[in-house]
Amino acid sequence: MIPRTADWKNALASAVRDPAELLALLELPRELLEPARAAAANFPLRVPRGLLSLMEKGNPADPLLRQVLPLGEEQLETPDFIDDPVGDTQAQAVPGLLHKYQGRALLTLTGACAVHCRYCFRRHYPYAEQNPCSEQWRPVLEYLQGDASIDELILSGGDPLLLDDNRLGELNARLDALPQLKRLRIHSRLPVVLPERIDDALLGWLGQGRLQKVLVIHANHPRELGPAALEALARLRVAGVSLLNQSVLLKGVNDDADTLSELSERLFEAGVQPYYLHLLDRVRGAAHFEVDEARARGLYHQLHARLSGYLLPRLVRELPGEAGKRPLLP
Repeated sequence: MIPRTADWKNALASAVRDPAELLALLELPRELLEPARAAAANFPLRVPRGLLSLMEKGNPADPLLRQVLPLGEEQLETPDFIDDPVGDTQAQAVPGLLHKYQGRALLTLTGACAVHCRYCFRRHYPYAEQNPCSEQWRPVLEYLQGDASIDELILSGGDPLLLDDNRLGELNARLDALPQLKRLRIHSRLPVVLPERIDDALLGWLGQGRLQKVLVIHANHPRELGPAALEALARLRVAGVSLLNQSVLLKGVNDDADTLSELSERLFEAGVQPYYLHLLDRVRGAAHFEVDEARARGLYHQLHARLSGYLLPRLVRELPGEAGKRPLLP
């Protein structure tokens, strides 16, 4: 059971950051160490111990490990894999606020994450220049207030739930005062990788105000939904938060119909609606995760044949300059 005082900051601080420790804890071959250190020098290793406990010891191909283990392949330069594959920097309206799509805007509150996913599309994002601190929220609020077409704000990062609850509660109150906003959507991996974060203080401000709260979690494999994650999701559901999941289709992690079917089933049992299945954003350092579009379509047809429609996430790709995520199937 997740403690109601939930000392999530200690759990975050104890995350594994040293490749040598990761390999030792999981009894992995020593020859992985030097490539891991080289890749981690460019994009550091970070994995919470709770997530690490769900990985299979002695298996370098474990699908949960593969998402976080730095590999030598990250050092390879691959054509068309770039620093900003979805055009985030071009979409900046004011520092920290991205306005790509009609009716919604996205606020990057922090560059910090509890886990460093090796395929992260923002692994090269200039967070130091883009994250507005609370003293700089005024330009963001003024921009939102000046555009009546924006009725949904998305909190993103990094992971926005790594901010202190006092700051998040203050921001929630300020956004609640903007009459055109209807929904506050939060994109967070923490209910899955650091479920201690779903504590009473967080649930307290989530329940305040008139804005409908939508939390989009990120799970790629059914084994990520361990007992602590399921309890965290249950608490969010009881608090009235609408829960969605987005996954990334990743080679060696979830690129088979059995895994994707089981993920959708487990999500729905936990009260989470399967939402998006993303093709990999072509970020520099992640080419070894790519599943080609033809194979992705084939997998999706298999899912369509075996799952009820409400269990099917939408297969999409994000491309710079488009009006929304591009569906890959009608």
